[in-house]
Amino acid sequence: MPRKKELRDVQAEPDFRHIPIDKVGVKDIRYPIVVLDKKNKFQHTVASINMYVDLPHQFKGTHMSRFVEILNEHRGEVTVKNFPQILKKMKEKFSATTAHLEVEFPYFVEKTAPVSKSKGLMEYRCRYLGMLAEERDFVLEVMVPVSTLCPCSKEISDRGAHNQRGVVKVGVRFNGFVWIEEIIGAVEKSASSPVYSLLKRVDEKFVTEQAYDNPMFVEDVVREVAINLGKMKKIKWCRVEAENWESIHNHSAYAFIERTL
Repeated sequence: MPRKKELRDVQAEPDFRHIPIDKVGVKDIRYPIVVLDKKNKFQHTVASINMYVDLPHQFKGTHMSRFVEILNEHRGEVTVKNFPQILKKMKEKFSATTAHLEVEFPYFVEKTAPVSKSKGLMEYRCRYLGMLAEERDFVLEVMVPVSTLCPCSKEISDRGAHNQRGVVKVGVRFNGFVWIEEIIGAVEKSASSPVYSLLKRVDEKFVTEQAYDNPMFVEDVVREVAINLGKMKKIKWCRVEAENWESIHNHSAYAFIERTL
C-alpha cells in the first residue's frame, strides 16, 4: 500500500512580517443557546456567534475549525454561566493571550396590552460580549424599541405633536446576576411610551395619550435610563445609546451616555 502523504499545516508555518493580529477567528456562526428567562426559567433561542483570539506575529494563521470544536463541546449549553469556561478553553486551545466571545440573539417577552390585556410576544435583540485576558470582562447588551413624542413640537403646535419609534441600546457590567427583563423595564419606563406587539383600539388610545402626556427628547431618554439603571444596585457600569427615527425630519436624533455607577 502506498504511504499516506502527510498534509501540510500551512497555518502553523512561520510568518516573517513581525505584525501581530489583535483579533482573528470566525463570525456569524448560527448556533442554539439557552437563555435564563425570568418568567419561564429557560428560553431556547438561536444565536449568531463570533469567536476571536489574538495571533502572535510569528504565526501565519490560526486553525478556524478549532473554534467550532469548542462550541460543539458545549452543544445546546451555551449560556451566560459557562461563558468563562468557553473563553478559557479558547485561550488554552490557541495558546492565546486574549479571547473574545460575542453572542447575539433574539429574546422574547410576553407583553400585556395596557387596557384590553391582550397578550403578544415582543422581540428584543440581545448580546453577550465576553473577553478574557489577564482579567475577565463581560457586558450584557439589550436593544429596546420605544416611542417618543417631541416636547418642542407639543409646545408650539395647536393640535398634536410629532412622535416616532426609536431604539435604546443599553450595555451593562454588573455584579452577580441581572435579568434581561430588568434592563427592558428600566428602558421602557424612561421613554414617552413602550412599544407593543399587539394593541386593540382602546390600547392605541391609551398609548397615544400616554406619549402625549410624557414628551421626551432623545436627551431625556438616555438620562432617564441612566438614572433607572443607577437604582439597580448590582449594575456597576452602563452605556446607553438612544436613536429616534424622526417622523417629520430627514434624519435620526441620537444621544449617548457612558458612566460608572
